[in-house]
Amino acid sequence: MKTVLKLEEAALFVLGIFLFNRLNYDWWWFLALILAPDLSMIGYVFGNQIGAFAYNIFHHKGIALLIYAIGCYLSIEILQLFGIILFSHSAMDRIFGYGLKYEKGFKYTHLGEIGK
Repeated sequence: MKTVLKLEEAALFVLGIFLFNRLNYDWWWFLALILAPDLSMIGYVFGNQIGAFAYNIFHHKGIALLIYAIGCYLSIEILQLFGIILFSHSAMDRIFGYGLKYEKGFKYTHLGEIGK
């Protein structure tokens, strides 16, 4: 089953690349921003609860899709870019087993414990 889930996330990552390709940004923007959502891990400096909340906000695909949809509806390409980056990054993370975080600590995710 894990292989099927990873393939699904890989397909979603490819979808993110496809959507990015439809924007008027050079490719280096995608490469430069794809890891930006991981800056949300700074929240763990303030404890597991704040860290998990910050991390989950920046790694939730529903929020990413909402930002992208608002950008499409309002024709604001930068919002579309932010949504695509958040979505693509979340798919990429899940390919590697990094899921949404529980408040117990960074290594506890909805996909299981990291490093186990």
